[in-house]
Amino acid sequence: MRTQDNQPSVQQHPDKPKHECGICGIFGHQDAAKLAYFGLYALQHRGQESAGIVSSDGDKVALHKDMGLVPEVFTERILQRLQGDMAVGHVRYSTTGESNVINTQPFLVHHKGLPLSVAHNGNLVNSITLREELEAKGSIFQTSMDSEIVVHLMAQNLELGLEEAITKTFARIKGAYSLLLMTKDTMIAVRDPHGFRPLCLGVLDNGAHVVASETCALDLIEAEYIREVEPGEALIITKDGLKTLFPWEPCKDSFCIFEHVYFARPDSDVFGFNVYRARKRMGEILAREAKIDADFVMPFPDSGNYAAIGYSNASGIPMEMGMIRNHYVGRTFIQPTQSMRDFSVRVKLNPVRCLLRGKRVIIVEDSIIRGTTGRSRVQSLRQVGAKEVHMVVSCPPTRHACYYGIDFPSSDQLIAADNSVEKVREYLGLDSLTYLSVDGLVEATGLDKEHFCLACFTGDYPILPDKNFNKEALSGCC
Repeated sequence: MRTQDNQPSVQQHPDKPKHECGICGIFGHQDAAKLAYFGLYALQHRGQESAGIVSSDGDKVALHKDMGLVPEVFTERILQRLQGDMAVGHVRYSTTGESNVINTQPFLVHHKGLPLSVAHNGNLVNSITLREELEAKGSIFQTSMDSEIVVHLMAQNLELGLEEAITKTFARIKGAYSLLLMTKDTMIAVRDPHGFRPLCLGVLDNGAHVVASETCALDLIEAEYIREVEPGEALIITKDGLKTLFPWEPCKDSFCIFEHVYFARPDSDVFGFNVYRARKRMGEILAREAKIDADFVMPFPDSGNYAAIGYSNASGIPMEMGMIRNHYVGRTFIQPTQSMRDFSVRVKLNPVRCLLRGKRVIIVEDSIIRGTTGRSRVQSLRQVGAKEVHMVVSCPPTRHACYYGIDFPSSDQLIAADNSVEKVREYLGLDSLTYLSVDGLVEATGLDKEHFCLACFTGDYPILPDKNFNKEALSGCC
């Protein structure tokens, strides 16, 4: 698909993949809700649309959630109302569907007088089929989230006992999910058999257990990291301790490699490897694969910072901060007049003119999704007099849709899907463009290729969605 001026055509969306949802659960601490709040604060990068916490004292369950960032949604008074020694928190970015308070999480229902709540990170690929089946049997859905399906299935099976309900519920579900379920006295952590999304277990000084999307949440509340929740594991946490179920047949690991490329915080350990270290190694391997003569290396902060350090160290080319980020830009601001072109780009990043003028620069980026923002940023470097502008990208070309929680459900949103690297280079206005190879990316993570989902690069999907799957119909909570 081409535009009339023979430029690559791509839908006009933000030029980075949206972050995923984040979850944090606390069991066995008198300040559970407050600890969950700080855990969510550490996980804010995984979702900025909404936040919520559900708590229980063993008898009563309380819930507060709303649209906005964690400190906007919660106050000291609200946290004091969330009583109990167990709490589950959630920050959300929706991959599809409406973004509104109805679809915020945790999602709480009462079934036969008993509370049941879910906080979900992932995307279910058989959600339409399951929803239609449940509605045919009389289930009434309150939201457009695929996460609600888990609650309906659990409610149907709870009379069989908790363990059997977990087994039967998740035997029906296909897709990517790391989630927390909560009853009035039990917390259950579940990770899908392929392990798409990260989930880790920690412990506090008093013996309270913590489950979170990333280890950075454990660090903030001074919890000791114990281990990852294993792919295919259901971890039941009660006052009697931990019990593990592996109710599914073992599957091939399919860890989302975009966690290392972009999603996870650099101070987290994900899939057994530190994210900062992985991103720095991506830059080092890029320097091996892309040998460019230039005056300095620069990132577009903050996405390319760590790969840029690695590229600079390995190549011997000095690193400079040629773009300065405005850290005080909120999520919204008064829109400028039409004459102020590319304002949304310039308000966040501004070039250092005296540093760039007459220089040959290498931009290090973590990814190119749609290309629109990158093009504007390259133009801004040209306008201040950069002599040459090269770009190296610390992942391969993103050419295929993701069904597991990243917000590019169709390839027409991806500039590399129908365009060669050369065409993308021309569109961005670069002197050269080099992507990291698939093998180089995997090498940087410290694991073998067989452990990762690389579908967005290769088109090799670990799980195919149902034929009636429609990402615009249900709101996945990645």
